[in-house]
Amino acid sequence: MQITWFGHSAFRLDFGGQAVLIDPFFTGNPAFVTDKAAASKGVSHVVLTHGHSDHVGDALDIAKTNGATVTANYDLGMWLVSKGLEKLNPMNTGGTTDLGGFTVSLVRADHSSGDIVNGTPIYLGNPCGANNKAPGDPTVYHMGDTDIFSDMALIAEIHQPKIAMVPIGDRFTMSPATAALAIKRFFKLDRVIPCHYGSFPIIEPNADKFIAEMKGHATKVLVPEKGKAVTV
Repeated sequence: MQITWFGHSAFRLDFGGQAVLIDPFFTGNPAFVTDKAAASKGVSHVVLTHGHSDHVGDALDIAKTNGATVTANYDLGMWLVSKGLEKLNPMNTGGTTDLGGFTVSLVRADHSSGDIVNGTPIYLGNPCGANNKAPGDPTVYHMGDTDIFSDMALIAEIHQPKIAMVPIGDRFTMSPATAALAIKRFFKLDRVIPCHYGSFPIIEPNADKFIAEMKGHATKVLVPEKGKAVTV
């Protein structure tokens, strides 16, 4: 399995014979340093955790260009269909779908989800985390944007992720300290990848505090170079 981080919360998974983008926020992402065409080359699926623009990102354009299927909660998915999305895999929290070579299970996240239309907020379904599993590979849990919550223990028990992308930026998500507490208290991971930092000035500029909080713990903190695939 290869994992590529594109800054903020945007990731690419190459596993199970598929190339999958999660929350592909490229255009307008100050932390995106990769060519968009290269980042989305060969992508067959896009998984969205929630409806905020810094997570939906370029999903529609990539889906159109690549003929990719977008997996999202039902409300967000139908909103994207109204904007021209042709291939939707609608889901909601608690559900699992088989996408051919891998499965996606959506789980709870404590956040919000919406967009602004003509200055007015619109609701785009519940925010989610996504557990992604290909046979023979470890389950990868992208938490989306979230606070800590005690039912993370159930997510760990049910889905048994071994790799997780955890938001550490504070203000809109967990802080580095709270994110580290979540990992140490609720999960038995091999690797954790911090995200949702280093993109906008009002959130954490780097992963240093999170790394310090995780010092001495069995879970290895992985901070990939942006745009460079790592093999796990």
